[in-house]
Amino acid sequence: MATLLFYQRPVPLNADVHRTVRLSPSDGSFSFCAKTNSVPLAAVEFFDTAREYTIAFTGQEGGPQFPIALVGVRQNENLFVSPEGRWKGRYVPAFVRRYPFVLAEKQDAEDFNVYLDEAYPGFGAPDGERLFTDQGEHTPLLKQALEFLSTYQGEIKRTRLFVERLQSLDLLVPRVLEVQRRGDAPLVLRGFSVVDEQRLQALDDAKLLDLTRSGLLAWVHAHLMSLGNVANLAEHLDARARAEAAPEPAPAPEPERAQAAPAKKNGRNPRAKAGKGR
Repeated sequence: MATLLFYQRPVPLNADVHRTVRLSPSDGSFSFCAKTNSVPLAAVEFFDTAREYTIAFTGQEGGPQFPIALVGVRQNENLFVSPEGRWKGRYVPAFVRRYPFVLAEKQDAEDFNVYLDEAYPGFGAPDGERLFTDQGEHTPLLKQALEFLSTYQGEIKRTRLFVERLQSLDLLVPRVLEVQRRGDAPLVLRGFSVVDEQRLQALDDAKLLDLTRSGLLAWVHAHLMSLGNVANLAEHLDARARAEAAPEPAPAPEPERAQAAPAKKNGRNPRAKAGKGR
């Protein structure tokens, strides 16, 4: 359960416990991941991700690594989620899209348990869709979610093999990423690894051919191209800082109340009189 990140109350999905539970569709809010500054990626997502996010690798040095998309530079801040909960990027990573469901690997087994975040705002909505039928069978909603999770998990397995191949070729090296801000000292991000281009170019023809034919080299190039998106993080950070520093708009003035016409000395209000015709 180490990669649950923004899942607050994940519980195993159970046909008996959740037999009558209903889920309402997402309202389009991504507030649940507003405090996540990086998101795990499957390698198949690199092409879409590289257009706007920085792809780096993280993990223990000398140990397993895994690709992530950088969506923030400060702790507990996702620069791609607006204060209203809107996702500001064109592509939403699959790790985010699978919410509120998630697969958790069983101990000493290759099988997985399905978990559901009971903190999801649509959990238990009376007008939502059920997950199970009265007989305990999967409804179309749950079938679709399980199919997505299964496909995603297959891509995660391919991603691990991809990273293992990079490590076996000694292509991943530690890299410090600097986010340059206007008028401020750069923010230094540590703990990441990237593919070393010189080491990649130094590979012999047989290894390069193998990477090319297997499709892994295309993923490597997408990763390298994404490193130029660090500047996008600076732009998002500056925009967030400007929004936080902007003064709150002044409240609209209350409409003036119509004043009552002054009364005559005798206490009677003046009345309009119709003019006489000639």
